Amino acid sequence: MTRDYLELTRLIERLHRRYLDVLRTELKRAGVRDLNGVQALLLANIGEEEIAIRDLVERGYYQGSNVSYNIRKLTDLGYLEQERAPHDKRSVLVRLTDKGKGVVELVAESEVRNAAAFTEKLDAGTALGEACDNLQKLERMWADYIRYGEL
Repeated sequence: MTRDYLELTRLIERLHRRYLDVLRTELKRAGVRDLNGVQALLLANIGEEEIAIRDLVERGYYQGSNVSYNIRKLTDLGYLEQERAPHDKRSVLVRLTDKGKGVVELVAESEVRNAAAFTEKLDAGTALGEACDNLQKLERMWADYIRYGEL
């Protein structure tokens, strides 16, 4: 069981990197050369929301160490708009521009194609559902460990 757990944790990390590679490939095929996978995923996670930058990290939408760099770059490239929050001038809100929404549509289309292909190869939707359930349990367990310091 310990060996399986260790393999699972390493697999999660590899899958995340591979998913970013998939996004980068989709961007390249669509002719979007000024974004990387992390930035595309960040745009997709923002979606239709207007969200404070600090909330991106708190909600787990952004996993990188340099969120300010990526937000500034996405703003400079015309994918995001920023403005100070009316209720707290220290807080900055971001939202997608039309250009950013185009990238989100590209990511969504890619996810639909990949989900259909994966489901066909898996040949059993219930196995995928069970895998998601187990990964959500692992996420909750890790969150509890971080919050309370015990498993």
